[in-house]
Amino acid sequence: MKFRHFRTPRSARVIEPRSFRRRAPVRRTALFVSLLVIAGQSRGAESVPAIAVEAQPLAANVGRVVEAMEYLGAALPPQVQADLTRAARESDATRLQAIIDARVLFVVRVDEGARTSVSRGPAAAALQQAGYTPVLVKVVNPGGTLAPLRIGSPQAGLVFAGMTQLAAERQQQPHLREDENKERRTDRFLDLEMFTAPPLASNLSGLAVEYAIALVYSTVSGKCDATLRFHLGTQLPEPHVRGELALPFDVKPAIAVKLRVRDHDGTPAMGRFQFSDKLGHVYPPQSKRLAPDLFFQKHIYRADGETMLLPPGEFTMWYGRGPEYRWLKRSVTVRAGAEIDVQLERWVNPADHGFYSGDLHLHAAGCAHYTSPTEGVAPSDMLRQVKGEGLNVGGVLTWAWGFDEQSKFFSPTSDPASEPLCVIKYDVEVSGFGSQALGHLCLLNLREQVYPGANGNKDWPSWTLPVLRWTRAQGGYAGHPHSAGGLRINAPSSARRVTARLDRDGDGLIDRTEAADGLLPEAFETIDVTRDGRLNAAEIVASHERVADELPNFAVPEMAGVGAQEIFVSSALGLCDFITSMDTDRICEWNVWYHLMNCGFALRGSGESDFPCMSSTRAGQGRTYVQLGKRTQIDYAAWCDGLARGRSYMSDGYAHALEFSVNGKTSGDTATLTAPARVKVTARVAFSSETPLESAYGAVIPTLGRRAIGDTVVMYPTRSVDPRYERGQRLVEIVRNGRAVASREVSADGREHVLEFEIPVERSSWVALREFPQLHTNPVNVIVAGKPIRASRDSARWALACVDQLWHSRQARIAPAEREEAVRAYDEARAIYRRLIAESASSALP
Repeated sequence: MKFRHFRTPRSARVIEPRSFRRRAPVRRTALFVSLLVIAGQSRGAESVPAIAVEAQPLAANVGRVVEAMEYLGAALPPQVQADLTRAARESDATRLQAIIDARVLFVVRVDEGARTSVSRGPAAAALQQAGYTPVLVKVVNPGGTLAPLRIGSPQAGLVFAGMTQLAAERQQQPHLREDENKERRTDRFLDLEMFTAPPLASNLSGLAVEYAIALVYSTVSGKCDATLRFHLGTQLPEPHVRGELALPFDVKPAIAVKLRVRDHDGTPAMGRFQFSDKLGHVYPPQSKRLAPDLFFQKHIYRADGETMLLPPGEFTMWYGRGPEYRWLKRSVTVRAGAEIDVQLERWVNPADHGFYSGDLHLHAAGCAHYTSPTEGVAPSDMLRQVKGEGLNVGGVLTWAWGFDEQSKFFSPTSDPASEPLCVIKYDVEVSGFGSQALGHLCLLNLREQVYPGANGNKDWPSWTLPVLRWTRAQGGYAGHPHSAGGLRINAPSSARRVTARLDRDGDGLIDRTEAADGLLPEAFETIDVTRDGRLNAAEIVASHERVADELPNFAVPEMAGVGAQEIFVSSALGLCDFITSMDTDRICEWNVWYHLMNCGFALRGSGESDFPCMSSTRAGQGRTYVQLGKRTQIDYAAWCDGLARGRSYMSDGYAHALEFSVNGKTSGDTATLTAPARVKVTARVAFSSETPLESAYGAVIPTLGRRAIGDTVVMYPTRSVDPRYERGQRLVEIVRNGRAVASREVSADGREHVLEFEIPVERSSWVALREFPQLHTNPVNVIVAGKPIRASRDSARWALACVDQLWHSRQARIAPAEREEAVRAYDEARAIYRRLIAESASSALP
């Protein structure tokens, strides 16, 4: 660049210094700006008076602005640069201002009280639709204010409203709730920001005159008017002290870029895309998105032949289609008539093995969704989310938020928007109403949406069993979602309960005799660190802390949440079809599942996302892969039936068990032995080399420890990377009755790996395959000599303790009119567990 005289010291540049030194033609910029703004004067524009100021610091500021404009693709003409160089060498502050003032669009004056006013400069008010146009701002600041300069407009800001604070916090996107469009304005076509990246700064320098750059984005083209305002600091001043300027803009139309999207087999497809510029802007801006593009996602979905509005220039484009596809990156140049050809690349295709993926827990309203301009989004928008992530099935569950509006989409069969290999159906999550205090419920394949006698989502039963019976009677399927909610271990609280239950003599200690009457989280000898034959409070708390990171464990949880609470009663009574996984803490999720299967219950595991409430950025972050055989069309009821029968595996999509069998029997089936024997386990597994390095996928260890692995809700700070992930390896384990009895490391290379194991089975057991925390098959039950599975007496004792703890913590939430029936059901469940305890020959997990 010619303006080396203006350069900031090399040490002052903190990002991309080479980019500022490189002269880039406008057609190659990533901001796709219109140069009309800086091309010259506009007729009738105001002249900008020169202000007395020191020449040297002004020249340095002008040099940084010139350098930044070049980086933004809006370089000043060579003659203007030469004139500025000459004026700087002559220390002529008046001449410097005269030259650059001709290209100023806004003149901002800051008075002694730090109040601002704004007037029009000579530059043409021309913008580029769908692109960020840099415009020059002259700041007259006689008081030497050092605050940040902000730009705003009534025509800027969010075009939606209604995202919950909790959802914004979980996504770490609080800005998506700032200046919500609660008034339902339709004229918010601008996106505005000050350019503050190096070589510019976020604060004013205090110089009496300096120049800044504003970036202006417009969603519309043609003639449009806006009111612009500038203020200092983070708080918008009161209306009576605002400096505002009404300004007509001329906005050049964007280019409707057509996307040609082909699947791995050459057929037209829906893809996931993310477009960004070199400043990190995503396109379209999240603040301007309405369905079908969702504002809380940085990516968008586009099908073959669909378009996207972009300005001319260069973008970075990421593209793929869910975790079964590679997430690829390339640069694209946008010009008039441009088309972008995209070839999606699979690394795995479960359908080749007869598995079809589904996310049974999605929402079209509530949490991250807006309530304005509509209460949630339409079925076509949800189908786009499901199809764009490569899912075959989407269960869109209506819940408390938006129930009346979203219930209009319910049908006893699949939604009409469905396609042969991508099906959605509207069903119900009992959440925010009814029995939620005893655990939320996912109700699938319903023929009727509203409980008999209820009014919409009002007047439902206050506990789960009546709802489960109603679901079963109409041919539906039911299970508990986000199952770890309420199952987490609070070590001090759990320790106090253990002591209160077992300390018969009231001395605050538990001796061996007292311990024999109840269930401890670990063996007495392990807890008794002091070796004095008595367990004190500190030892019991420490024991609970240790086992919280172990799978399985026998620490009784709080039972005070919204996850798998009443599952201990409903499973015992044969009314619960599945427990969900893959979106909350994996140890808690799988621990309850293991213990209930150890009791002999046919409880199936499934994957979910609870999009956009738990796994809040994409559908299908937790998936169930149901074995249906090769299909050309998906039947939703058949898929749900396969889920309920356990003919499936659950995964985050980056890990797969494409085959799994025990003595030739697959998941959901039963193998029989006449006597104890060794069984042959075969599997075909595959793991992606692009698994995200996040604790939700097990790649990094949260500071809380293994107990937090798998949680997609909280973005935990992490303490270390799992060495196995660093080596590109995954540990595949064969699990028998909750314990890993064989294992092998497998490369995460995107290839299929065939594995064989032999394990002993001495009594009736369940056998499954897992890779913690990404993958788990449903089990094959191995029945020995015709006897039922009674894997562990302690599993039944633990489940019984959970029933008692749940009744203690939540029985007051059951409506008085329903209390008598609930008491009978809980007593019946307790009796079943006591029978199972008596029938189980061993406490230890085999």
